[in-house]
Amino acid sequence: VQLVESGGGSVQAGGSLRLTCVASGVTFSDYCVGWFRQAPGKEREGVAIVYTSGSTFYADSVKGRFTISRHKAKNAVYLEIKSLKPEDTAMYYCAAGGSWVTLDSKEYKSWGRGTQVTVS
Repeated sequence: VQLVESGGGSVQAGGSLRLTCVASGVTFSDYCVGWFRQAPGKEREGVAIVYTSGSTFYADSVKGRFTISRHKAKNAVYLEIKSLKPEDTAMYYCAAGGSWVTLDSKEYKSWGRGTQVTVS
């Protein structure tokens, strides 16, 4: 599975972004997809999952501000981030997993190269 993220950028606190992860070579909706982030000097943190059923799961730290969704026709998964905070600054990655995953990055088989989000 090849994954490509986009949509990152530099934004002011309080703003919003929509990150996009597009898959090629597979039907993305057959996979659970997670979004992760990694800030400099910190461990990679899982923030959201969308399951093959369409159900979603969020880390407590982002509930209410992050929304993960799929667009089956575009073979894409989105991560919408609202009310951005400086502490959201990180490289954001999407990853594809099997039929059931948690926010443990070790459970994911394929990763994109990331898109940078910087909040000032």
